[in-house]
Amino acid sequence: MATYIMLLNWTDQGVRTAKDTVDRARAFREASKAMGATIGALHWTLGAYDLVTSFDAPDDETATRLGLALGALGNVRSTTMRAFGESEMERIVGGLK
Repeated sequence: MATYIMLLNWTDQGVRTAKDTVDRARAFREASKAMGATIGALHWTLGAYDLVTSFDAPDDETATRLGLALGALGNVRSTTMRAFGESEMERIVGGLK
């Protein structure tokens, strides 16, 4: 499984219904499971982003599908980044000359 970091900002709709954010997060976890992804940490944050989450997905296509499905609900806009763990990075830099 690949790991991803997702940075999220509320849309106007998301802010208007902020009281539902915890319920939406729970629904996101369940929807992710149905797609074969697993949500790790999910944090509401101060600063440039309103939420940050990490998740594992079997491939980039699944990660993209998850982001699109989340965005289609209209409550958040996301930026998703592929993240590499220590052992993955060892393999990556091991091929450098």
